[in-house]
Amino acid sequence: MPFSETSFNDRLAGLSAPQNLPLFCSILRGLEREGLRVDQNGKISQKPHPDSLGSTLTHPYITTDYSEALLEFITEPSNSIDDVLNQLELVLTSACKQIDGEILWAGSMPCQIGEESEIPIAYYGTSNIGHMKEVYRRGLGHRYSRKMQTIAGVHFNYSLPNAMWSALRRQDGSTLALQDYKTEGYFAIIRNFRRWLWLLLYLMGSAPAVCRSFVKDRKHQLQVHNQDNHTLCAPFGTSLRMGDLGYQSTAQDALVVCYNSLENYIEILRDAILTQTKEYEEIGVVDSEGNHQQLNSGLLQIENEFYSTIRPKQTTRRGETQLKALQDRGVEYIEVRCLDLNPFDPAGISEQQIYFVEAFLLTCLLTPSLKTHNEEYSAIQENQKLAVYRGRDPEMLLHKGDGSQASLKEWSHEIFESIIQSANLLDKATETDKYSRAVSHYALSLEDPELTPSAQILNQLNETESTYHAWVRDRSKEATNYYQNRNLSEPDQTRLNEIAKQSVADQKDIEARDNLDFDQYLNNYFDQYRNL
Repeated sequence: MPFSETSFNDRLAGLSAPQNLPLFCSILRGLEREGLRVDQNGKISQKPHPDSLGSTLTHPYITTDYSEALLEFITEPSNSIDDVLNQLELVLTSACKQIDGEILWAGSMPCQIGEESEIPIAYYGTSNIGHMKEVYRRGLGHRYSRKMQTIAGVHFNYSLPNAMWSALRRQDGSTLALQDYKTEGYFAIIRNFRRWLWLLLYLMGSAPAVCRSFVKDRKHQLQVHNQDNHTLCAPFGTSLRMGDLGYQSTAQDALVVCYNSLENYIEILRDAILTQTKEYEEIGVVDSEGNHQQLNSGLLQIENEFYSTIRPKQTTRRGETQLKALQDRGVEYIEVRCLDLNPFDPAGISEQQIYFVEAFLLTCLLTPSLKTHNEEYSAIQENQKLAVYRGRDPEMLLHKGDGSQASLKEWSHEIFESIIQSANLLDKATETDKYSRAVSHYALSLEDPELTPSAQILNQLNETESTYHAWVRDRSKEATNYYQNRNLSEPDQTRLNEIAKQSVADQKDIEARDNLDFDQYLNNYFDQYRNL
């Protein structure tokens, strides 16, 4: 039986078998948490990445993403949610103690933004790979403006163990090789995730407002918040970073990425990278002084430029593209990219969120996931826009793939029936009640939209008579102070200091071993796309 056709109840029963319950303890998850460095007044930092934090090119846990001021904290994969959060708190504590009088911005939408020149592009050293990362970000600045390089979020990585995929394959009676079956299964999860993305935006969206400076000279559909001329909002909005204020361009409007198979996914993104685009040709790849302004003039510079809400991933080897890694070795894990920074939690994400997201992802796995057709693809895109701007509007109707419509509350209750069962299975397998408690917590928001974080943020702006900027600045100071006042054990501090020093040595080693000029390096890199 094809993976996408097994019923929810059959798959649930199969994984509920006593011999399969231990498999859930081997699920791996990891976090990537971003955050802007800002000064005490909430203006983006003009300082370079602190030397004491090591090399942004090679440090395994602390780097930058897009802007030099946009820190990114990475955890190792773990089969323990507690361990993942402890890892995140450890690197946040270490970093906050070393950012020299600055604070870590607690919101997904940025602080007050001045001129584009005041937003520094991330620097990764003089090696070819380091220069490529910098040029890619310079290209993003030309294509979307540097302001886009100040938006932050949390990425959640999720991987099921091979033994679980083997159990599912036996249940389906599939003759596919295990890796091919896994790849098909991960794409099935992705399709269901995209169908129900609006639910996560409603429940966890934490970016309903922005500082007016962010949309200066841009068209937008935001309103002045409560006669506060410094703050703009969508009154029923949830996550503005996931809408047209994020990484969007008219050139990409016609880019339709198919998640029905790995082959189609690779083909579409490869062609987008290799297809020259007039709008980007006008920018130029190299300026008159020989400085690279972007990696190429393709619709996408590399696959990462396609800003999707969820991605199929495979660990890459040095110098390898993500598409080649996927083609050669299939999907290893998925990366959920739609989570805003949670300003109510110092870590930017709560334990409760992780437990719910995992129950949500398991539901995406267990539920039959037919391939997406054009009408449903359009409905998915429209539902994302609706959830971003009108997620808490009781009169808003979502579009189902069959052409019908449903209210968010009505459709949510249908999905929650399955999420509850998934949570109960996860609780049973891991001997806890945290999954079902998380689901019960978020179920309350279905009945009362005022319980959602987006509503709470706007309500707090009203109650405190604060601007968005001032409110997030205060939350940022609280969170930074929390980590600065935490104690690091001597072994932890010693280990992190050694990792930082080693990362600097590793960067120097990469720079010393470079033996190609940059243009040849780029040509070799893009040969991987041409040869797919």
